[in-house]
Amino acid sequence: MFTGTQENIKKLYCLENTCVCCTEKSCCIVLLKSINAYAHVMSVLTGKSAQGDRIASLSETGGNFQIPCHLFIWQAHNALFIICCLLKVFISRMSEEELQLHFTYEDKAPGSYGTECEDLIEELLCCLIQLIVEIPLLDITYSISLEAVTTLIVFLSCQLFRKEILRDSIVHKYLMRGRCLPYTSRLVKTLLYNFIRQERSPPPGTHVFQQQSDGGGLLYGIASGVATGLWTVFTLGGVGSKPTPQLEQCSPLANQSLLLLLVLANLTDAPDTPNPYRQAVMSFKNTQDSTAFSSSNPHAFQINFNSLYTALCDQQKSDQATLLLYMLLHQNGNVRTYVLARTDIENLVLPILEILYHVEERNSHHVYMALIILLILTEDDGFNRSIHEVILKNITWYAERVLTEISLGSLLILVVIRTIQYNMTRTRDKYLHTNCLAALANMSAQFRSLHQYAAQRIISLFSLLSKKHNKVLEQATQSLRGSVGSNDSPLPDYAQDLNVIEEVIRMMLEIINSCLTNSLHHNPNLVYALLYKRDLFEQFRTHPSFQDIMQNIDLVISFFSSRLEQAGAELSVERVLEIIKQGAVALPKDRLRKFPELKFKYVEEEQPEEFFIPYVWSLVYNSAVALYWNPHDIQLFTMDSG
Repeated sequence: MFTGTQENIKKLYCLENTCVCCTEKSCCIVLLKSINAYAHVMSVLTGKSAQGDRIASLSETGGNFQIPCHLFIWQAHNALFIICCLLKVFISRMSEEELQLHFTYEDKAPGSYGTECEDLIEELLCCLIQLIVEIPLLDITYSISLEAVTTLIVFLSCQLFRKEILRDSIVHKYLMRGRCLPYTSRLVKTLLYNFIRQERSPPPGTHVFQQQSDGGGLLYGIASGVATGLWTVFTLGGVGSKPTPQLEQCSPLANQSLLLLLVLANLTDAPDTPNPYRQAVMSFKNTQDSTAFSSSNPHAFQINFNSLYTALCDQQKSDQATLLLYMLLHQNGNVRTYVLARTDIENLVLPILEILYHVEERNSHHVYMALIILLILTEDDGFNRSIHEVILKNITWYAERVLTEISLGSLLILVVIRTIQYNMTRTRDKYLHTNCLAALANMSAQFRSLHQYAAQRIISLFSLLSKKHNKVLEQATQSLRGSVGSNDSPLPDYAQDLNVIEEVIRMMLEIINSCLTNSLHHNPNLVYALLYKRDLFEQFRTHPSFQDIMQNIDLVISFFSSRLEQAGAELSVERVLEIIKQGAVALPKDRLRKFPELKFKYVEEEQPEEFFIPYVWSLVYNSAVALYWNPHDIQLFTMDSG
């Protein structure tokens, strides 16, 4: 077994993380050539020695560890640490085929002439999974559990150094078939529970060995010194590693487990085998669900949905937790049904809205995931009704206006409209526009008791679009006039810009129309805002693209304008709203033309792995605790996208 002083271990950590000079490379080669010592480390971890047998049976002690078990935990942790350091260097420098050669175990009996070689990659992968799922999580085992998860991430990190998506990986094959396959559901379940529990790392002074009253002797002094020193390196992030957010530092095992789960769930399917980890994520059920598991999916399991829901609500500040929520809502029907049935849905929706509200502080992928989550939720009519029944007080993070009392539905509308307006002035991303408008459209038929500010913002957004439409139309007209007799330079494509704006305007008109047609009597504030800005709609009454959808809006404006004129001048706001409420009851519903219900459903694009795999690995690169890769070696994504 490799042993050494605390200083030597730290030097190895520094060596692995700097990884830039010839001296370092030479040192790694020297370490690699010491293959006998390295093979012995491997034998400890893979159970090919007495120590390995002891480590493999740690879970059977029930947490009642004696001194020998403490010793082997320490040894296994050091061995894992060394292997992880070397793996990172090797994977960044060589192909998987070359790596496989270095994991060849040769067992020679004394006096024998023949040699028998064994590939240890599958052995080590299986052992790492066993460590994760078998060993109980205690203070003294926390570091070995974390190191096992981290080493599995490193094993899969060959994707970082390839531009193309890996579809035929040696490591992937071992994980998706053979000896590792039976552990699929247990591994996914353990990683999820690690995320749910958010166990904090033990304090740096926590010893692997509890000091005896007599001082413990030399063995205790060396072992606890190395273990404590190593743990200090991990909790401080290590030499040369990037700064890690406090949220990830306080519970590194939860963070690392979530990252590993995302990596595993997004592995590409094999030609003849679907990804079993994705299947497990798609099919697990609530512990209170007593229905039988489907025989078609051997990787299904049960987990406490209440605990999972609480963790998802609490952790939405991180990209990886939002991505997990997206995956579960999109892929796991059991989770989606459970979430939509919650009576405290605001605990989940509010953090998502806060992500969108602070759009300028978030990366685009995080914003997309938050928006798609809202789109998936708004596909359900029950959700669209219930959010208007949840009343919130004092939303402190909404700075544009003091909101002392507002429904969750109105707040959702405000934040989505704000995101659209931000996108119009900054990023101008059509994809973002489309998903925002789709979410509003899904909700429009169930708009209820809209807050006056939400109603105003709906009409204000239409006003902004109208001004933009007029501006582009004027630019197109001037461009055409200036181009007569001149072919010197290509004209800007104003026609395409105009088409895009008109599509968005029509969508907004359809959203307003849907609300008026289905819930006019529930939304006097929207009718009030519509009447206050009725001049905005004049130019679209005869426009060929909007004539049909304008019929109902024009009818509502004319009907209520007439009633207000009959009531006389100098009407107060309260009196106007009273007249609107009375008129909503009197307006014959058959006079409003029926249009198809607005319903949009989120569908992943073809080959979603082209987006999700680089995104997941950018999260690993930026968020993994005590893991550092040289940015110049990364091929999968650019540093801007990471």
